[in-house]
Amino acid sequence: MRKCLWLWGLLFIALGFAWSITAERNPRTERISDVAVEVSLKVLKVKSESKNAGSAGDVLEDDPVGRLKVYVYELPSKYNKKILQKDPRCLSHMFAAEIFMHRFLLSSPVRTLNPEEADWFYTPIYATCDLTPTGLPLPFKSPRMVRSAIQLISSSWPYWNRTEGSDHFFVVPHDFGACFHYQEEKAIERGILPILRRATLVQTFGQRNHVCLNEGSITIPPYAPPQKMQARQIPPDTPRSIFVYFRGLFYDVNNDPEGGYYASGRGARAAVWENFKSNPLFDISTEHPTTYYEDMQRAIFCLCPLGWAPWSPRLVEAVVFGCIPVIIADDIVLPFADAIPWEEIGVFVAEEDVPKLDKILTSIPPHVILRKQRLLANPSMKRAMLFPQPTLPGDAFHQILNGLARKLPHPTSVYLKPGEKILNWTTGPITDLKPW
Repeated sequence: MRKCLWLWGLLFIALGFAWSITAERNPRTERISDVAVEVSLKVLKVKSESKNAGSAGDVLEDDPVGRLKVYVYELPSKYNKKILQKDPRCLSHMFAAEIFMHRFLLSSPVRTLNPEEADWFYTPIYATCDLTPTGLPLPFKSPRMVRSAIQLISSSWPYWNRTEGSDHFFVVPHDFGACFHYQEEKAIERGILPILRRATLVQTFGQRNHVCLNEGSITIPPYAPPQKMQARQIPPDTPRSIFVYFRGLFYDVNNDPEGGYYASGRGARAAVWENFKSNPLFDISTEHPTTYYEDMQRAIFCLCPLGWAPWSPRLVEAVVFGCIPVIIADDIVLPFADAIPWEEIGVFVAEEDVPKLDKILTSIPPHVILRKQRLLANPSMKRAMLFPQPTLPGDAFHQILNGLARKLPHPTSVYLKPGEKILNWTTGPITDLKPW
């Protein structure tokens, strides 16, 4: 009886939150005023310049045009276009940023056709476009593909050899970036591909003090289909009647028959299910309904727990649909952290505190929830998380360029003396050294 009353008490609190948010919501109060946005962004810029100079995105409105020039290597189509022709599914999976970044740069005003005036060099490789019949990317050929491409550019152009890649960037959006494995233990064992260790890596994976994240890497959001999400928008004044929402796996029995990473390991998802599967405040399930996008727009909080890796497209979906992201991934490095005020728009819950998730969320005052929702309603927040076609000012493409621009000028120490070599081309697993 006491448990029942406790549950209903929590439900009443949640409904009270939903009522207060609905009652105070209107098209004006849902969005930050232009003045408030301007002040907020100026504060963020001051903070980022003093604390995080040189990493991705000081402010969302920065324009990278005129601040850098990028030379795009023209590689044989076997490294990109032919791979995509073989499997067009690569255009819609969560790792598709590598494809759309290539297309963006080909027509971007930052592109230069004169490599002598370039600040950065980009090698267009679709290293994650190798999918299983069920659509899961296999990273096992990626190291050989990358090595092959670098051997080609280093023998055909002089620019790689000047710095051994320090003025080159690569888009590596796989689970653990350039460690090229979907299981963390094996990714750690592999480490970042040795010949990429001086390059700037643009990757979805981000976790502090992890061997698969180089200092100076640019952490980006995973790809989520902008047109599809836009088509599923519901009226902005729709009441948010769901307190906590999540759809996804709790025990990944398909990829790991023993339960593996989700169930044991760090176990955040399993803890969510075991503690809250019967809690009326939590709308959680493994089923993925056709109304998934609409449901997120009716929810106050959307859970973003780590799975195989700390990141997932749920983070993008939550921001785009104005659902407060509840980030459960210790030490995660979030996309464009200098541009997007994650502490102000999200809720961070330590993995060990998952059993207290209900108490943590119900203790957040309504005015704090309202402020987070208003910040999320800022269109520039949403744009920064998306790779739209055609591109838009301030979108994820531009945030990546902003990150690269802030790393300029390159220090003189990155340029090697004649005959000097730092990278070891023969190190790594023997399978990586085979021709591609």
